[in-house]
Amino acid sequence: MSQQDLTYVDLFAGAGGLSVGLERAGFELVHAVEVDDDARTSFANNREGLEPEEMTQDIREVDNQDITEVVGRDTVDLVAGGPPCQGFSEVVSPDGSDDRNHLFVNFISWVNELDPKAALFENVRGMTNTADGKFFDAVEESFDQMGYDVTHRVVEASDFGVPQHRHRLLVLATKKSETELPFDGFELDPVDIPGVIDGIGDLPEVGPGETKTEYDAEPETVIQRDLRGDVDDLTHHQAANHSDDMVEMLSHISDGGNRTEIPDELQPSSGYHNSYSRLDSEEPAVAITSNMSKPSSARCVHPFQDRGLTPREGARLQTFPDSYRFEGRLGAVRKQIGNAVPPYLAEAVGYYLKQSVYSQELSDDERDRIYQLRCGGMRIDEFEEEKADLGGHAQQVTLDFAN
Repeated sequence: MSQQDLTYVDLFAGAGGLSVGLERAGFELVHAVEVDDDARTSFANNREGLEPEEMTQDIREVDNQDITEVVGRDTVDLVAGGPPCQGFSEVVSPDGSDDRNHLFVNFISWVNELDPKAALFENVRGMTNTADGKFFDAVEESFDQMGYDVTHRVVEASDFGVPQHRHRLLVLATKKSETELPFDGFELDPVDIPGVIDGIGDLPEVGPGETKTEYDAEPETVIQRDLRGDVDDLTHHQAANHSDDMVEMLSHISDGGNRTEIPDELQPSSGYHNSYSRLDSEEPAVAITSNMSKPSSARCVHPFQDRGLTPREGARLQTFPDSYRFEGRLGAVRKQIGNAVPPYLAEAVGYYLKQSVYSQELSDDERDRIYQLRCGGMRIDEFEEEKADLGGHAQQVTLDFAN
């Protein structure tokens, strides 16, 4: 099987984080499904030759017998996606009563009709506990009846070169007897995990309510250089317009500090336990959410500047390239970024699938790329020096799989 032969569909695609990674790993998108208008437009506009109206909107409106016609082929190599996770939150829906939980029926129907060699989906780790595990049991049973083995694991995004502590559940289903499932041993083994400033430190300073559209510094780390690429125009780097009182509160908090450092007379009267807290500049960020710009709702305050994160900073910490443009109003953009699968994580999964499921040898370029993902936190000069000293590392570096 050639490197270009692996096709996939992306269900519940959002703005496209999962697809960014799979495409970078060499998978070819043949169809995508997304019900949100802004996210669907973002997905399409970032892919040459794709129009939003060519994507399926509501997966519930596609009859099973029409799936192959909608996709334009009888089968694909991979069905991937991230069904809405809110229904699996143990806070929102501990008993599994949220209607969004049942969208998995649609996901499984597409797998059944397209008969891929593998299916992959990601979700919040709480999914395995929802309704005392009955939902996940039903998912495994459904795949078993279709002839698939299922394995799963909870991963932390920072273990895959993402400057963010984000735990996600990955579930992989493969045709029975065709693939051993070493998913528990799937690691990237980072050489230098990037922290917050490693990811966003080259972006210009902005004050509350301010927008910057030009870079004013060169990338300093491997991940900054990679995500900047050859982009000249900076987009989505707009700070929330905080009140003077908010700015005063934030000014008392140190790098990585929290609300306990705010003087008593300025203490906020409400907020979550982790709100009004700065990100630690040297450590990966906490999970990036749609509240990335709201200090009162999340730990999202810039390590040095007295404001919440801009959407571009959030996108960087998710590992979206700076070339990626998001459509919609500011709140919609934040939501798309916060809901996305980190592209670096998806890319690492793509390389794993190529080797472990589809029995493809990685090219030297792909092995070089994996090494780059492992070294995101390194300064560029140090990375280039070490790369030269290693000599032939492309043949030595790969993903670490269990036997």
